[in-house]
Amino acid sequence: METTMRKHYEEYISKFKAATPEDVQQKMKKAIDDLEQSDQGKGLDKGEKAPNFNLPDAKGNTVELFKQLEKGPVILTFYRGGWCPYCNMELRAYQEILSEVHEAGGELIAVSPENPDHSLTTSEKNELEFHVLSDVSNEVANQFNLVYQLPDYLVDIYKDKGLNVDQHNGDETWTLPVSATYVIDTDGTIVYEYTKADYKDRAEPSEVLEVLKKTK
Repeated sequence: METTMRKHYEEYISKFKAATPEDVQQKMKKAIDDLEQSDQGKGLDKGEKAPNFNLPDAKGNTVELFKQLEKGPVILTFYRGGWCPYCNMELRAYQEILSEVHEAGGELIAVSPENPDHSLTTSEKNELEFHVLSDVSNEVANQFNLVYQLPDYLVDIYKDKGLNVDQHNGDETWTLPVSATYVIDTDGTIVYEYTKADYKDRAEPSEVLEVLKKTK
């Protein structure tokens, strides 16, 4: 099944622009531009080895990356949180192709800094049947070089919108992972990466699936 995540994104962005004041849009664009020009959140590159990790899922079970790799390749995607509409659209798009991921011998893991309670809410809201893991304090995201600090002016905008990221994450750092997706081969080698400072620019899940299918 081919997902149409980008189409959903374009529709949402159009509605967002129509409903959001220009000064707010400019501040949000500045935050993305500044992040792109910084040394934060660059991620790991294709050909590098993925660090192992053990993280809890939404139901309290621990998932280890290398244990999953013993069974087959893994699609690993980092998302900001269930409060982010782009993340929810992405997660639902991955759910649509989950059966094909499994048919290809792979597994799907999604990671965010949300605490387990909020991860459970995200999982249930989107009816997700893959691993949704809680990376409190962004410890694993930091190993993947994905963490960035939200600027104060953006924090203020989020608070005005009722997006209390600190409450979702259970800490007061206001740090997030950039949106990143990896395909990791069974020996731990990253064979595909898509890392963007702009959270509206993400890998199309159907295209990631095609990479997975070619991974032996």
